[in-house]
Amino acid sequence: MYIYEVQIRTRYNETDKMGVIYHANYINYYEIARTEMLRNTGIYSYSEMETAGIMMPVVEIQSKYILPAYYDENLTVRVIIKEMPTVKMTFCYEIFNEKQELLNIGTTVLAFMNSKTRRPCRPPQKLTDYLKGYFG
Repeated sequence: MYIYEVQIRTRYNETDKMGVIYHANYINYYEIARTEMLRNTGIYSYSEMETAGIMMPVVEIQSKYILPAYYDENLTVRVIIKEMPTVKMTFCYEIFNEKQELLNIGTTVLAFMNSKTRRPCRPPQKLTDYLKGYFG
């Protein structure tokens, strides 16, 4: 299992009329965490994968809201990879507030796609080699 955490400070423009973080922003938080996780591996960033001819479209999103987040909170977004990627890669998320209360859980499934053919493809070998160290 591979785990990575990123800190995100909520901004005023992310709140709704009730003063809580608007629900759609959690999807953005997932993307920030996912992007930073890939960059943290030192293997590929999204832009490097796209330059190498591989795109990763989102094919599924699930999100469960447990507690609200508020303006100016420093959130911890934990992204977890529980299984080796194949033609798809599942990212699991847990979002915590500063009190370490669980606010949200979610998953996204992204597919690996050849940018020229627009057909599914295998993940980059460098990425799977890196992740193998976390899965035994």
